[in-house]
Amino acid sequence: MTDEPKNLPAPVQQTATDTRRLWPVWLVAALALLLAIALAAWNWQQWQTHKATLQTIADLQADTAQLEDLYGDRGNQQSNRLQALENRLAEQRELIATQQRQIDHNARELLEAGNRTRTDWLLAEAEYLLRIANQRLLIEKDIRGALSALQSADEVLAESDDVGVYAVRQQLAREIQALKGIEGVDRTGLYLKLEAAIGSVHDLTDQALIHDRAPPLSLADSETDPAGDGNMFTRGWNRFLDTLKQVVVVRRMDEPVKPLLSPDQSAWARLNLQLMLEEAELAVLRGNQALYERALTKARNTVNNWYDNTAPAIRGLSQTLSELADRNVDPELPDISKSLELLKERLAGRTANTGSNDGNGESNGGDQS
Repeated sequence: MTDEPKNLPAPVQQTATDTRRLWPVWLVAALALLLAIALAAWNWQQWQTHKATLQTIADLQADTAQLEDLYGDRGNQQSNRLQALENRLAEQRELIATQQRQIDHNARELLEAGNRTRTDWLLAEAEYLLRIANQRLLIEKDIRGALSALQSADEVLAESDDVGVYAVRQQLAREIQALKGIEGVDRTGLYLKLEAAIGSVHDLTDQALIHDRAPPLSLADSETDPAGDGNMFTRGWNRFLDTLKQVVVVRRMDEPVKPLLSPDQSAWARLNLQLMLEEAELAVLRGNQALYERALTKARNTVNNWYDNTAPAIRGLSQTLSELADRNVDPELPDISKSLELLKERLAGRTANTGSNDGNGESNGGDQS
């Protein structure tokens, strides 16, 4: 028993050997850590570079957009300027073309004027007079002026000695007779009368607007003995009534009493009446019968309703308005354009005949040559 422990093997020392075998692992771990740190640093640097690149790209895009907007605005401005220049150029071309047409027309007129005879000039003068007559009748409604122009045109046609104007003069005679059968409107006279009425309105006083005054009712008109005859009782009764009339004044109240107007209302009434008369003046100048009658009707109603008819000025104004209301400022006008159309046809026929004669003359001259 005592010899067995001595035969056991001795224990082995393994500590130094294990330590020597683990140092490569630590070295690899350290290298891996260093590599991971290096990779992290490189990734961070790449990320910063990427962010800077993105910011640079964004700045470049913004600058590009600004440049595009700037060049786009300049392009639009240039386009607008070019369009304006093209419009001006077109206007200048149109103006030049118009002037060229006018020059050609004037040249033709001058050439034709050299070939015109005295009859042609007389017919042109008659045409001008007929145009004036139609203008005065249709636009100005001047019957006397239109009649004078027609008569002058007839005298000019009589001097022309052209047998082709017989139909024109025949129509002229009808139109002159039609104008003579119309009663002319003295627009100037009507206008001046209305102006005088407006002047009288300015002179109206406030007392003319009082309406509630009426002549007193006499109680003894039917009972008083005009000859002074009768008994003592009758004469005493009449004397009593005379004394009573001096003390008591009796007014008629069977009609509605119109109240007194204030000075402001009086001024308003005069202004309103003045505007009505000015409206009638405008209707006279325009030849508007409906407006003329309506304005004078309102003016007469205003005078009758607001003013005292017992005043001489009011009676005169009312009488003037009544006389003016019966006037006709727009008579029915005849048609005097037929003679002008006939004369135009005659002028066109003479021009065509002159052109054909010139053409025949040129052809004959060419044959002779």
